[in-house]
Amino acid sequence: MDATALPNGVNATAVVDFAQKLQTSAPPEGTPFSAQVRWRGGFRNEILVRDLPSTYADEPEVLGGTNTAANPVEQVLGALGSCLAIGYTAGAVARGITIDDLRIELIGNIDLPVFFGLAAGHAGYERIDVRVYLKSEASRESIEALHADVVRTSPVGNTIERPAALHIQIATDPSGAKPA
Repeated sequence: MDATALPNGVNATAVVDFAQKLQTSAPPEGTPFSAQVRWRGGFRNEILVRDLPSTYADEPEVLGGTNTAANPVEQVLGALGSCLAIGYTAGAVARGITIDDLRIELIGNIDLPVFFGLAAGHAGYERIDVRVYLKSEASRESIEALHADVVRTSPVGNTIERPAALHIQIATDPSGAKPA
């Protein structure tokens, strides 16, 4: 099916079919997602997800990296913005709203002295500000209802706002390499 013929470029039939399947047989423990990260030298890391082409993380030169990719905290912002954009698109399709343009700007501050071990405190974002520019001929009320649902149901937004339990352990690599 040609994406230009799809509402907002989304295969709504596939989304509806999957949602109906979830109503009757959602995994009780949730749907698993996974990623693998491989160190590629310096601050460059390869990120592997499903069977997709690799993406990368790096640091800017000022932080000792080679500036070849977004750093992890920039990727958090990008993940949140992308998740919100997907939510707006899916919600718009469900409501029959056509999106003419969508842009999301995100900004947050990281306390780098804490990250570098130079001060005590919280090394993560204390606050993230998001501004959504959504152009549509839909009514203001429809857009506001869409916005409320997107904010309420964003998996990445929820993970940031109400963090998941995080269990990190050091393990021996199955290939026999010893942990650092």
